[in-house]
Amino acid sequence: MAKRLYMALILLSLIWGGSFFFIKLLLESSGPWTIAFLRGATGLLTISLIMLIFRKPFGLRDIPWLPVLVMAAFNTAVPWALIAFSETRITSGVASVLNATTPLWTIVVGTLFFHVTAGRRQWAGMLLSLVGMMILLGVNPATFITVDGLGFVCMLAATLCYGIGSQLSKRLSSLSLYQSTFGTLLCATVLSLIPAVLMDGLQIDVPTGGVYAFAGALIGLGAFGSGIAYVLFYYMIQKGSPEFATMVTYLVPASAIIWGYFLLDEAIHWNLLAGLAVILAGVFLATGRRKRGAEARGAG
Repeated sequence: MAKRLYMALILLSLIWGGSFFFIKLLLESSGPWTIAFLRGATGLLTISLIMLIFRKPFGLRDIPWLPVLVMAAFNTAVPWALIAFSETRITSGVASVLNATTPLWTIVVGTLFFHVTAGRRQWAGMLLSLVGMMILLGVNPATFITVDGLGFVCMLAATLCYGIGSQLSKRLSSLSLYQSTFGTLLCATVLSLIPAVLMDGLQIDVPTGGVYAFAGALIGLGAFGSGIAYVLFYYMIQKGSPEFATMVTYLVPASAIIWGYFLLDEAIHWNLLAGLAVILAGVFLATGRRKRGAEARGAG
């Protein structure tokens, strides 16, 4: 059983790490909001098929739709679009590193708005991660910043949304895994449809000969990254523990950098690796005693 748990952990980190790579590919054919819509719709279809195959009840009348709608806006639709936009200006590796700060934002949001108590360990971890982000940005006397500022801010805004969504998702504990996933993806699809039409025109311009690459990226991002990924995550919680499952948060940036290096020819500079190491050290310090399954929902 232990081998299966570790296989699930590695597979999930590759799926969520690969999501940054798949977004990069889809940006060649679609806008950020269209990608968010396609991701939600594909994930919704996937979880629906899973529920039908395993005969899991949908329980539509039992789902509190307004809270789910609000949670889905923060935990899926908006951050998905922000991440896609940020990747038009920064590499997938940098995006994945910044995504690793999600647990830190969860602590900040919980402390300010959800009556969560943060101790010295948590604040020290956040300060350490701030140092890591400064290293990542390449702050030095010669060049004050080497990462696109707008892309950087949008990516941090996405992780802030994940932090809010993680706190809100704790209030939906009465729902089953399948109900919460189905409701979230349904609301995410609906929420992203309108801006996809208004801002992107819902256009999908697949280049000649790129149909298979587009379809593969969509399946990887939607079916795996937004459907199957949740099944793997909760499998690790049930067969292992929440603490074990949240280890995926620390593996996603490394797997994303590997995806970007081998498949996108993205360079790996010393400040990216050093920034990653310091940020993850800060995240581990801040969340080592406060891990929650919900905090890893925004990992990819």
